[in-house]
Amino acid sequence: MYIGVLTVPLGGESLSDALSYLDDIGVDGVEIGVGGYPGEDHIDRQAYLGDEEKQADLHDLLDEHDMQVSALATHNNPLHPDDETAEEADAELREAIELAAELDVNTVTCFSGLPAGGPDDEVPNWITAPWPTEHADAHDYQWEVAVDYWSDLAEHADDHGVDVAIEMHPNMLVYEPSGMMRLREATNERIGANFDPSHLYWQNIDVVHAIRFLGEHDAIHHFHAKDTKEYSWNSRLKGVLDTTDYADESNRSWLFRSIGYGHGEEHWKDVVSTLRMVGYEGALSIEHEDSLTSSTEGLEKAVDVLQRAVFDTEPGEAYWAE
Repeated sequence: MYIGVLTVPLGGESLSDALSYLDDIGVDGVEIGVGGYPGEDHIDRQAYLGDEEKQADLHDLLDEHDMQVSALATHNNPLHPDDETAEEADAELREAIELAAELDVNTVTCFSGLPAGGPDDEVPNWITAPWPTEHADAHDYQWEVAVDYWSDLAEHADDHGVDVAIEMHPNMLVYEPSGMMRLREATNERIGANFDPSHLYWQNIDVVHAIRFLGEHDAIHHFHAKDTKEYSWNSRLKGVLDTTDYADESNRSWLFRSIGYGHGEEHWKDVVSTLRMVGYEGALSIEHEDSLTSSTEGLEKAVDVLQRAVFDTEPGEAYWAE
């Protein structure tokens, strides 16, 4: 297991400068945006596709800083009811998979997407309850749309030998572990989780239990190191389904926080230990979205906590049990 960073907060810098900075603060890997919400500040997906010279230059730059790419990121909505929006998201995702294969990167991170509630609707619809019954019918329709799309996408990923890591995210169809397993079981094992605990904390999901659940099925393809803090003075009044603007921090029920500012170091050591128990040895990719601090300070504080949590060596023999 190693510490990585999703480089989006450093998009104003060149990739060379970003890698130099991350190398200096003890980071060993990067997750790089190539489309969708993460953008493509550091890698122009279409420019790199099929261009062996650009790809070789990228590998040289990574080698210079002793850095690896944990994943290419393209988070968008390929299930959107607007055909143009869905087609753009689908093209981004398929091309990201193709580029990952060319770069020998074995994972692409993304969202499941979210359809409308019916074939004639125009807006994605996040269903959170089965009643009134038209909501249950809408949810069934959404899963039919999703399974049809993701079955084909999973074959595309398998053809290229790339895992697709879906971030369980509210306002997407797959937002919790049982939904993640439902999609995986309906498609193939290329489909798994980009396990981001920040979205699970405020849903009252036990993150360590969720790691064990998905890990037992070898369904964790990537991991986002991102924390969340619930502020009970707000959540006691209005719950956690909070539409308050993210910039209105004092009035929100919860906020994304830097590692250690939502849950303490002991918790993160438990997270790391449980990931090791289930056989995950990939990146802990820090995603900075803490509005109470700068990107660099948030990243550096997260690295500081994770460096004390991550094991640098392989487990030894349990000689005491012989």
